[in-house]
Amino acid sequence: MQLIEPAVAFLHEHFIHRAHSAETLRTYAEILVDWFDTLEQNEIIWDAADAVDLVAYRNRMLSVPSARTGRPYSIRTINHRVRGVLRFYDWAVRHGWLPSSALVGRETDFTITRRYSGTHHRASGEDRGIFLLRQFESLPRPFTGAQACELMARLMPPYDLVARWQLYTGLRVSEVLRLSINDVIHHNDGKGFDLSPQQRVIEVACKGRKRGYVMASASLLDETAVYRSQNRRAWLNRASRRRRTGSHDALFVNDRGVAAKKNTYQRILRSVGRDCGFRVTSHQLRATFACTMLARLEQLAARGAAINPLIIVKILLHHERIDTTDRYLRAVAVDTHSLTDILDSLLPEGP
Repeated sequence: MQLIEPAVAFLHEHFIHRAHSAETLRTYAEILVDWFDTLEQNEIIWDAADAVDLVAYRNRMLSVPSARTGRPYSIRTINHRVRGVLRFYDWAVRHGWLPSSALVGRETDFTITRRYSGTHHRASGEDRGIFLLRQFESLPRPFTGAQACELMARLMPPYDLVARWQLYTGLRVSEVLRLSINDVIHHNDGKGFDLSPQQRVIEVACKGRKRGYVMASASLLDETAVYRSQNRRAWLNRASRRRRTGSHDALFVNDRGVAAKKNTYQRILRSVGRDCGFRVTSHQLRATFACTMLARLEQLAARGAAINPLIIVKILLHHERIDTTDRYLRAVAVDTHSLTDILDSLLPEGP
């Protein structure tokens, strides 16, 4: 029950100075808690842990299911936890909390592989190391036009509109749910500007507390205006009548008048997906936007337009690394034609 000060300092720096989100901070904290708990059970001092200890920790996750879910750990989760531990020790040495560590500088000594069946693409670079398992990277799976239409038809307010914002703008679910009522109201406050009669660019709060911009179509903003004047107003009025505190600043509120929650939205997506007969996640909506946009830009570039489709999509998705966006390019290469009609089949014509 002693405080491990370097771990606290590590979390503090990533949350305050590097401006990671609360979810990222919780993930780092969970990784460190699980790692330190494993060390304590084996009576290993944390600053004396070496490669043998980390490999044993990794192998335990391969053989023992998760205590929280009861399911086996995925290769991705195992590698993510191992990287988190390595990141902490590297940080501790660089910032003088440890003079040295056997876990620093060892991740590229040699490769331990683990193969399994499936039509996945093998990830390169980051999966090569003494501690990391060979990981086969699954490509983004966008919805077909029919799937997207069925999903939108089954979702109830406000979650149908949240999904439309993801599908038409490519925003992360956390970014959509952070939208305020002022973000979508047309006024000259410097937070947005008209790109054309059919589109408006608005400023949004992105991952890591950064500011970015997103293109919202006029028809999407019209749908949002209808939601504001009908569902949202009715729910806030009902909350007021019942003397409950409503979330008047949030754009998306539930039928109790409080801000819509990410976990509730994702749970509803999974439930509706089961009813539809296909898997649904919030990231698939973002992936559908990315793949569709990239396919269209690739077509323009092939016809001679002086554009770099990958760079444009990287900017629209607010990615820090081009490698992240490149995954969508590989997904588009699988079947370009199946992506070209998705937004056309869902998005009404603008004025």
